[in-house]
Amino acid sequence: MPEPAGVRRAQAQRTRDGVLAAAAAVFVDRGVQAPVRDIAERAGVGVGTIYRNFPTRADLVTAVYRHQIDTCAALAPRLLAESASPFAALTGWADAFVEFLVTKHGLGAALGAGDPGMENLHTLMLDTLVPACATLLEACAAAGELAPGITAYTLMRAIGNLCITGPDYGRSDAGHMVALLLAGCRNGT
Repeated sequence: MPEPAGVRRAQAQRTRDGVLAAAAAVFVDRGVQAPVRDIAERAGVGVGTIYRNFPTRADLVTAVYRHQIDTCAALAPRLLAESASPFAALTGWADAFVEFLVTKHGLGAALGAGDPGMENLHTLMLDTLVPACATLLEACAAAGELAPGITAYTLMRAIGNLCITGPDYGRSDAGHMVALLLAGCRNGT
């Protein structure tokens, strides 16, 4: 007896989710140019399964980062609802944004590679994350917790610049510098 279509779709979605999770982990370890066989091995699938779901590297990279961008954006309203203050929510979101940024080894080079699928990632990130950050900034301003004149794009760009890691400047350094930046943005309350 053949499996019902719903069961096949659920299995296909689990496989796709597993490939995305494996790809995200491999990208953190080895960068976005890591061999597809490494991703397949980590996901416990064959290379053909990856290519059936993501015909090009750009498709795979885009799907991984789209998922991570959506997750980071969805965090903003959740933190606003759960945090003790809007500024605490902003701080928590900035921590997640820092983690998102510092784990993108090779993404900058991939974005500049001229592949239209990759070029859309920067626009996607801005179109999705700037409004999420703006929501947090508006809540902070309404609560009197934020110095005037801070915009989401400018703050995110400053955070992004602080997250450019190197041999003597890693994740913890970036996190510390972003915490100092946010402290400087705080209204003298």
